Amino acid sequence: MRTRNRLLTVAGVAAGALATAGLNPTQRSETETYTFVPREITLRTLARTLTVSGSLAAAVALGGLAATPALAATTLSSGHVDVLDADWDGSALSLHVHDEETDTEYDPADVTLSVPAAAKVANPGYGFLGTGSQVWLLPDTEAEADAAGVLFPGISTEHLTTGVFANNNVTYRLLSATRNGAATEDFSIYAGSGSRWFDSDTSTTSFKSRTFAVGTHNHANWAFEEAGTYQLTFRVQGTVSGVTQSDTAVYTVVVS
Repeated sequence: MRTRNRLLTVAGVAAGALATAGLNPTQRSETETYTFVPREITLRTLARTLTVSGSLAAAVALGGLAATPALAATTLSSGHVDVLDADWDGSALSLHVHDEETDTEYDPADVTLSVPAAAKVANPGYGFLGTGSQVWLLPDTEAEADAAGVLFPGISTEHLTTGVFANNNVTYRLLSATRNGAATEDFSIYAGSGSRWFDSDTSTTSFKSRTFAVGTHNHANWAFEEAGTYQLTFRVQGTVSGVTQSDTAVYTVVVS
């Protein structure tokens, strides 16, 4: 798990409340560092809820402040974007989102992927896509994606070089999928004529992982059967010098 630093600046009464609660200006946990400065409040969240508890929660409440999640700063809705993109810095494996249009890399928590109504197509009839007449589809060819004005999503290992990972490959795993906060079976990734790569259907343990050679760039159809806000949790994993290396990230997809 990577540690991230966040800045909280707290005004007047909240700063006093922290002192009353017996807290030092800086509170350190195993995975997060919070710095409190007695000025106006600024809260940067990484597309997830900041949870506070105990005396810290009481201090925030005394200050009349609410810890609420913020929307991701960047929304991507069209163009070539490698949604699953792995990087190795010599000591850690990490996931990011790579916008090929601007050659920009994002932490997955900083991005919302938008799938608009323009992505709706007739259900191609594969059994795993349900019985609805239409699905939202991000296609596996750039020409189709550009014509519809939607994302052309990729799964990439092109930043990983040969000779580092065992068998020169890594594995992507779909750990969980939710829609509007509840587990969902409405997400899948498939190639060609219905060859599934990933499927959120919890009635089967199949189609939850796929191994890719390093240095490759891969595209398939991303299908969503219902509108809503999806949270897709993926992990990338590989072995370096006999040691398993991995990173896990949550991707937010808004289907409308």
